[in-house]
Amino acid sequence: MEREAVSEGQNKRMANLELLRCVAMMMVVVLHFLGKGGLLPELAGEGMGAYGVTAWALETLSIAAVNVYMFISGYFLSSSAFKLSRLLQLYLQVWVYSVAFGLLGAFTGVLSETAFDTHYILTLIFPVTMGHYWFMTAYVFLYLLLPFVGMAVRQMTKRQLQTAVVLLFLVFCIAKSILPVRLEMDAQGYDCLWYLCVFAAAAYVRRFGVGFLDSKGRSFLLYIGSCGLILAGTLGLRAVYLRTGSLGRMLGMFLDYNHILPFLAAAGLFGVFKGMHIKGRMAGIINRVAPCTLGVYLLHENLGLRYSWQKWLGAERISTVPGLLMGTLGAVAAVFACGILADIVRRWIFGLLNKVFSNIKLYRRIVEGIAKIDSDFALKQTQDKEGRA
Repeated sequence: MEREAVSEGQNKRMANLELLRCVAMMMVVVLHFLGKGGLLPELAGEGMGAYGVTAWALETLSIAAVNVYMFISGYFLSSSAFKLSRLLQLYLQVWVYSVAFGLLGAFTGVLSETAFDTHYILTLIFPVTMGHYWFMTAYVFLYLLLPFVGMAVRQMTKRQLQTAVVLLFLVFCIAKSILPVRLEMDAQGYDCLWYLCVFAAAAYVRRFGVGFLDSKGRSFLLYIGSCGLILAGTLGLRAVYLRTGSLGRMLGMFLDYNHILPFLAAAGLFGVFKGMHIKGRMAGIINRVAPCTLGVYLLHENLGLRYSWQKWLGAERISTVPGLLMGTLGAVAAVFACGILADIVRRWIFGLLNKVFSNIKLYRRIVEGIAKIDSDFALKQTQDKEGRA
């Protein structure tokens, strides 16, 4: 059997990658503050200026965020057994945020840019299948596929997994990155298919490693260089469009999640943090905060709040470069803190309800049945691993 780069044993929290998870979520907030706050000048418009270039520079420095979050998930999921309990807990977490804050936003008059109608209510009640949070829809569907794709990436040889990753990226990433047209089925990375591609790449890094990413210096250059090319390419396409009127549909192509440059930026940032060693009290704090980061996303991207919180944080009053930098920093800090606090409260409520329901016999039987299913999947993975040893 080929020697694997890391053990496929039980996943333990790695403070360096948990810190990256927090950073990635902060970058997501930057993207939503700039985009939904109206702070990004139109690429097709005249007069970009220093403010506009700065805004788009912040956008490009943060565009790797979603791929980073996907990469971290794939890195750990690829060596994990499927857990029905994890899937149900995740769905319940998404559902509670969707309904609670969606209704709160509607009933308090905070809701904007979205009509309170039957479609809105259905989106709150069925957040995954109605695409309330596109990222969670992609994640849940990938997790449902984990018993299949997880087993596949664990069973493949190095050459087989290399071939699979290359083919996936050729078809769903490289082709759209070099062709000067918009492909009909290109979802710009907002789908489970792209998540599957990133999962396969992360699984390869987990099992066999990539020497280039072992150097923090090279990884940082990959990240910053990719971001620089994204900005240059975007402004270059803008210049072509303003001069010729062509390629209008392509102006944002370098910022698509499934473009090769945002992926390479994410891989570089992953390599930077993977090479860090965080210990002691700081590691403990990071490992306690990081599991709550999903709450940041579920809170600020809820339909009831999605287009309102930017105004609360003064996005409409920003018009200068210093104001943009300070306003973005303040928005990230405020949204991240509120999201972490909200999820801490949510976890406390869930724990309290679990204790109450534990006194109900039917509830205990259901929990035991789910635990048995989880145990069966874990046992199968252990047997497969021993068979390959």
